[in-house]
Amino acid sequence: MSTPPIPLSLIPQPAQVERGEGQFTLTAQTALIAIGGKPHTAKAAAQFAAMVEESFGQKLPQLVEAADGAEAAAAPAAARVIRFRFDEGAELPREGYVLEITPSGVSIRAGDAAGLFYGAVTLWQLLTAAPEPALPATLPALRITDSPRFKWRGFMLDSARHMQPVEQIKRLIDQAARHKLNTFHWHLTDDQGWRLEIKRYPKLTEVGAWRIPAGKAGIGPDGQPLRYGGFYTQAEARDIVAYAAERHITVVPEFDMPGHARAALAAYPEFGPTGQAPEVSPDWGIHPYIFDVTDEAFAFLENILREFFDIFPSRYIHIGGDEAVKHHWKNSPKVQEKIRALGLADENALQSWFVRRVARFLAANERQLIGWTEIIDGGPLPEGASLMVWYKLESAAVAAEAGHDVVMTPSAYTYLNCAQSFAHAAPPGHDWPTTLQVVYEHEPIPEDVPASAAHRIIGYQANLWTEHIRIPQHVEHMLYPRLSAIAENAWSPAALRDWRGFLPRIVAQLRRLHRTGIAAADSAFAAQIDAEPADADAGPNPSAAQVRLWSQTGFGELRYTTDGSEPRADSPRYTEPLTLALPVTITVNAFFEGRPIAKPHRAVVDALALRTRTAEQLLPQPESGRRLEDDEPLEGERLTVLVNIVTPRWVWKQAPLDGIRSLRVEALDVPYNFAFAPEHEQPLQRATEPVYLQLYFGGFEGEPVAQALVDPALPTPIKTVTLPLPEGLSGRHDLHLKFTGDEFTELPRETLWAIKRLQLLTAEEARNGQ
Repeated sequence: MSTPPIPLSLIPQPAQVERGEGQFTLTAQTALIAIGGKPHTAKAAAQFAAMVEESFGQKLPQLVEAADGAEAAAAPAAARVIRFRFDEGAELPREGYVLEITPSGVSIRAGDAAGLFYGAVTLWQLLTAAPEPALPATLPALRITDSPRFKWRGFMLDSARHMQPVEQIKRLIDQAARHKLNTFHWHLTDDQGWRLEIKRYPKLTEVGAWRIPAGKAGIGPDGQPLRYGGFYTQAEARDIVAYAAERHITVVPEFDMPGHARAALAAYPEFGPTGQAPEVSPDWGIHPYIFDVTDEAFAFLENILREFFDIFPSRYIHIGGDEAVKHHWKNSPKVQEKIRALGLADENALQSWFVRRVARFLAANERQLIGWTEIIDGGPLPEGASLMVWYKLESAAVAAEAGHDVVMTPSAYTYLNCAQSFAHAAPPGHDWPTTLQVVYEHEPIPEDVPASAAHRIIGYQANLWTEHIRIPQHVEHMLYPRLSAIAENAWSPAALRDWRGFLPRIVAQLRRLHRTGIAAADSAFAAQIDAEPADADAGPNPSAAQVRLWSQTGFGELRYTTDGSEPRADSPRYTEPLTLALPVTITVNAFFEGRPIAKPHRAVVDALALRTRTAEQLLPQPESGRRLEDDEPLEGERLTVLVNIVTPRWVWKQAPLDGIRSLRVEALDVPYNFAFAPEHEQPLQRATEPVYLQLYFGGFEGEPVAQALVDPALPTPIKTVTLPLPEGLSGRHDLHLKFTGDEFTELPRETLWAIKRLQLLTAEEARNGQ
């Protein structure tokens, strides 16, 4: 029975906390004792000492090891110590621990190595909860009895679309371990790249690991095609596996089959139904390339898996199985003959047969198959196989009731490649923002899973797909702090979930992350500034603005300044909309317990700013937008823009046109590299006509009221287009804008034009080039 949570800055929330009397002060002289003579105990103590040294720059005294009953002799005289005890007879669940803090010392007890480590992590979190932690550190007397809710607590990293450096992967593993996650699902193969060295098939990395990016990023300084990609050597992969194992994390590799096979078939086309080699794709989306079902193709797959076995000791091997377009199977006489010979109903049943054959091979090698939702579509799962559910959540109940283990990873709540907010400066990401609150409040076990089968839901996992996440700092921004919410839901009892109680703890966790150099996002707390004319009828040059300040969570106090300085804890507190004379520079930040919890946000508010809108304010349905990255420069940060890639449209409702003579539009041209038509074997012909920006009033029917040619040759990433307005306009009108040729129903073009910002200009501003 869990007790109500006691406010401690711990993530994930422990299962049970009991307060004691008094406190314990840890100093640089506090000794560590590993009791019981087990290597696990000394290792956990050493890992705790390393975390303390990282956080405080001070080494604790040399670790002392003692046999059972001999710790008193081993302890320094008159010293209060931290004891690590491996207790095989402890009545604790797997990975569980007991942490006890008394005025005379600290003890961590567990029945396995992981439990000792997690107890050490909890103690380290207690020490680093303060805004500016330092030794000596005083801890309250308490007893924590803790163990995980799920045995699979995972995060998936897609290294196929964009690779991450080995050192960054290790940094992510460090942080995952400190969140008590225990599974690193590594997505290594896909249509856009093959990332693991396979010695028997060297062309997988010689050919399959490289692509020519779409757009300007695929053209080098010399004007020649520029290859992009790379791969992990087997030695590097083994190093990552060993590094993770030291932190009680199992690396589960994914070799995607039968679909998502384009990079592999670019290297070895003879193992696909067409026998023809495609290029490694620079396009995101779903592709038709699929492995063949011949004995030769299975020999190819099995030989690759044997090398996976040598590198990854994981019991589970993830075979993907998602989004396997059957177009090439349908059009292959040999495959159709195979379907008839096997007595199967259709291509979906053939995929089920394919999965069963791979499962038998894995089982023969003492491995277990796990795959995405789709592996259940064509028939029952193979005996012993597990399901990872990302969509069609009802599949979890079907699999669980049939006796299969299930890991939940629903895309609406655990896909951390989706944006954290609508903020204009947010990095690139997939459709629909998924806020920290949405992630935290989701219950992992679906409601339709009966109580009798609930034990088959063995895990919960976050996924980071990297189509739009190219650079390391964006990986960290997208993961954190949402991975902290996933970790809590995977570890802590559901009854302890409390959104408002989570927020102060996540503030402390963000500080821990930032101190270790992790570029965690502050989207949940970052202040936003909305401004409108104080007098709606004041014309194009109002003298004052009404300013509203807000944040995503509403947590903390918003403090602001109007003189350009950075807000402090004693700056004016925002309580209601402000009426401010123009022009004004307003700077705002969120504070908790007198300290900032995000980066400050500054805006210059003047007449022109009030007549400016960003893409986030112009998309009719911003939640349907995808935040895309520009294709220049070749390295480093790039501009991003929010756009609906299917129906790119922009609408300014009731735009004030009194005194306005033109529209100035800032546009980006981003690659149109989305595979929407998987049935096509060859890329669609691309449109080449000139592109015009068109303005309509009240809708997109009829002829545009104005249009202007967009010049793609302008030397800057942002292309500025000015649209003159008809004479004599006044009042308010709905402005509708689109670019020619970008409708999804039309022939797609090489680039997708998108509006980043729109401004209404007076005649004087247009003349002065403001």
